[in-house]
Amino acid sequence: MKILLVGATGAIGGAVHAALSDRGHDVIAAHRGSREWPVDISDPAQIDDIVHKAGVLDAVACTAGSTPFGPWRQMDRDAWKSGINSKLLGQVELVRQAADHVRTGGSFTLITGILAREPIRTGSVASAVNGALEAWVRATAAELWGEQRINAVSPTVLTESLGKYGEAFPGFPSVPAADVGRAFVRSVEGTDTGRIYAI
Repeated sequence: MKILLVGATGAIGGAVHAALSDRGHDVIAAHRGSREWPVDISDPAQIDDIVHKAGVLDAVACTAGSTPFGPWRQMDRDAWKSGINSKLLGQVELVRQAADHVRTGGSFTLITGILAREPIRTGSVASAVNGALEAWVRATAAELWGEQRINAVSPTVLTESLGKYGEAFPGFPSVPAADVGRAFVRSVEGTDTGRIYAI
């Protein structure tokens, strides 16, 4: 398959890239720092550029998008807008613009996270954004029925990131990045739609 992977760097992006490439897929690795495939999903114009450049696709996968963290009283309107514009609207806009470039029967796989279902202190924006995105995926799957599939992968804290983020997730189980990569393979190569793969 020809797959556009947006956010192809970092622990998750790298693992997804490796998992899809190891399956023999042609993966277009797009990310902010790329010279050939640069994209910031908070900018609709950059999304437009990348999907037109990519051409006809079998699948789109996204591991990009960020949200701010901090005590909820410190999360002002600008903080909320940054999370919404990046991880939520960025991925929604990616699907919206790429829908005309993904073949019938193709798929979209987005990234959310455990905070949609298991909140932590300082994670109010992330919880809201991830929860909204998961609800949107389920709703959109019904509208894409018979055309394309859409799912999301919702991992807990990565094992590789425990040194950096473990204190914020006390007692949470961790998951290796490679398992997240395999969940993306399941979504891309399988038949599910409207699924949230909680791992």
